[in-house]
Amino acid sequence: MSAPTANVAQPESFAFTPENLAEAKKIIARYPPGRQASAVMPLLDIAQRQHDNWLPRAAMDHVAGLLEMPRIRVYEVASFYTMYNLAPVGKYFLQVCTTTPCWLRKSGDIVEAVKAHLGIGIGETTADGLFTLIEVECLGACVNAPMIQVNDDYYEDLTPDSVVEILKALANGERPQAGPQNGRRSSEPEGGPTTLTAFME
Repeated sequence: MSAPTANVAQPESFAFTPENLAEAKKIIARYPPGRQASAVMPLLDIAQRQHDNWLPRAAMDHVAGLLEMPRIRVYEVASFYTMYNLAPVGKYFLQVCTTTPCWLRKSGDIVEAVKAHLGIGIGETTADGLFTLIEVECLGACVNAPMIQVNDDYYEDLTPDSVVEILKALANGERPQAGPQNGRRSSEPEGGPTTLTAFME
């Protein structure tokens, strides 16, 4: 959900926790001298997770300092990839895939069900701060379309009813089982496997 940060209240400072700093240093050490900037993406991810799932400018500056790279280079990375949020988002960040495979499997109905249940539109956050909804391009689960990513979890083979049940569970503090929601195992054919069935027993 990359977005301009001009109208977002920014914290004055940011620093990794001792645990996150140790993890950042481990990641940086994977790269040869002079190539530390290659660690920018995982370090931004750590910073985002530490700061309520969004990246303030101070966090990007902190990463730039650790990697000894110009701040603008870090801003360029953070603003290019939609995995980084440059403004606050809800506790549950809902990313509905609406690319062609999901659209053909009625992802539009999933979007409408989420909007109706939560009372928000695309790019909006519920008043209680729990949910933010966006549309995204392919999330790589085409065979299990339609699907939605909630934070780090994929919920697949959705219907309007099943996505609403997931939202209700999340609102109650539960963590629904990720993966296919129609009984399918992994990405096997709907109705079950059709070949090599003896090896499945």
